[in-house]
Amino acid sequence: MNASENKNLVLAMVLMLAVWLGFSFLFPPVPKDQQQPAVTESVQQGDVKSEPAAEVPAAAAMEPVVGEAAGVPSTETSAPAREIVVETAKYQAVFTTRGARLVSFNLKDYRETAAANSPPVHMYLAGPDRYATLRTTGSEGFALSGDTPYETSAPEVVEVATNDEVTLSFKHVAANGMQYVKTFVINGDKYTINAGLELRNASPSTLRGTINLAMVQHWDDSSETDSYSFTGPASLIKGKIEEVKIDNLKEGSVAYSQDIGWTSFQNKYFLSVVVPGDKTVQRVQIQRSGDAIENLVESPEITLQAGEQRQLDYLVFIGPKDPEQLKAAGHQLDQVVHFGFFDILAQPLFMVLTFFYSFFKNYGVSIILLTVLIKLLFWPLTHKSYASMKSMQKLQPEMQKLRDKFKNDKERLNKEMMALYKTHSVNPLGGCLPMLVQIPVFFALYQVLLSSIALRHAPFVFWLTDLSAKDPYYITPLIMGASMFVQQKMTPTTVDPMQAKIFMMMPVIFTFMFLNFPSGLVIYWLVNNLLTILQQYFIHRKAA
Repeated sequence: MNASENKNLVLAMVLMLAVWLGFSFLFPPVPKDQQQPAVTESVQQGDVKSEPAAEVPAAAAMEPVVGEAAGVPSTETSAPAREIVVETAKYQAVFTTRGARLVSFNLKDYRETAAANSPPVHMYLAGPDRYATLRTTGSEGFALSGDTPYETSAPEVVEVATNDEVTLSFKHVAANGMQYVKTFVINGDKYTINAGLELRNASPSTLRGTINLAMVQHWDDSSETDSYSFTGPASLIKGKIEEVKIDNLKEGSVAYSQDIGWTSFQNKYFLSVVVPGDKTVQRVQIQRSGDAIENLVESPEITLQAGEQRQLDYLVFIGPKDPEQLKAAGHQLDQVVHFGFFDILAQPLFMVLTFFYSFFKNYGVSIILLTVLIKLLFWPLTHKSYASMKSMQKLQPEMQKLRDKFKNDKERLNKEMMALYKTHSVNPLGGCLPMLVQIPVFFALYQVLLSSIALRHAPFVFWLTDLSAKDPYYITPLIMGASMFVQQKMTPTTVDPMQAKIFMMMPVIFTFMFLNFPSGLVIYWLVNNLLTILQQYFIHRKAA
């Protein structure tokens, strides 16, 4: 083989390796460790005092109020804990008077699996009190335990209509005269909750201290996680999302004290976020306590004179990574919808996909239309490349003559080959170009289909009930492999047997790769192959 053919061979091998190994480099698996030691020391990141975060509306100003604090006796209590169940169109939440915390949160529009009888997604599952989230604690003059008993006059079940807004109010009065009123404003058609804590110094003395709000997430190292998407705590710091691997928390906590936007715990499809309000946050600390991950929002030191009060506000979002819901919530929450290294390509692909879905209400159909659109955009490039390959195939007799003539002079052979290509306007590297150009689009669409909440459990037709999961019967990958074999047979090639064998291996390799890929991605590649076969048919017919 001459130099140009060597390049063609190398490109073919690179093409297969790029797709085969690309996932290992771009989406490396997350290692698992079965040990569960507690956090022992703090490792801080950033020691500059944070600027105030964007102001969140005060929860205490919302109406109507369920369990109005003003009507609750201002005394310590040892009464047993009560649970208040909140029902909205989007979720069911359960609060407890022990610490005025959230103990359970189930999403009504999302199921654990695609099965019709599947239970709803549990963002927080009722269990031991140590797993209850939105825990409030205090220090020094504001000494407050996470298990502190609160009182409320709210009924056991609170139903919030779609267009309504209700405030749950809990009150605790400490022995030193400090009064704490913790409120949650529930909106009937949103995943956001406005949380607030009113501090009132009813004692004759000056009191000072700090307040922490903790988002608590139960964690089990043996739980199955997705190797190609992030699961764990992430915070918006200086306008950029900082992710913390859970395994790293075994070495110590991570803290931020500069330009804090919000802090969250998220997985591939869902997240919980706390956005601290204006003058509410001094530092955010991410730590592990046994089998729980905690995002602590620490307030600056607060000083209250006798009779003085202070309001701390937080915006809480618990729900899906839905771009529209997150954008509506503000505070740059929509930044969590990110498709990795190829995000710049994935975002427009996702927009086009959802645009088609708005008309056809079927993501399978939308993927097919998106594939057609991509093929049309690449049509001139692929047409020129395949035409060049066809022209090069016609040159094979002349190329063989040159090989025979200059078989003992490699340098002269290469020069003559280049001259031959130039004379006939043939690109010897054009054979791999169409596939190489599509690789970034392939990876981008892979991330969209794998990570988008819109594609989760989205059905297509017949047995394909979840486009984000693999084909359960491997029918589409096998058809895709067959179509790729036909495509390779129709693709003009040189007479070099080694190159021909390498190219014919690609359908086999791709078929095995696609067996466990999301079925939506297989549909994309299958339709793309069929369109390529059609394109090659017209090229062959025109050249005949």
